[in-house]
Amino acid sequence: MTLPMTFAYVEAYAAARSCLGALADISDFDDSCRYERLLIDLDHIHGGDFPATYPMPGTRPKLLAHLEDEVDQMIELGGDGLCLELLLASALGW
Repeated sequence: MTLPMTFAYVEAYAAARSCLGALADISDFDDSCRYERLLIDLDHIHGGDFPATYPMPGTRPKLLAHLEDEVDQMIELGGDGLCLELLLASALGW
């Protein structure tokens, strides 16, 4: 990402990473691998600079909705829209 990350962007990024981690934790093996790969892809979009994750409880539908909100926030704040939309589509199973 060429733009400097604002606090709001880093906050959304950290929440998105946490959602993907939580989804990996509650999923079966195949889906867990997919969410872990998406977490790696999300970090790659940002050049390896990433905030810490934190525990995020919730059901799969709630975590996916939260992930969608955070990705939308990152796009609004200047994130790479195409890459983030593709990542979100993969997470949602589209």
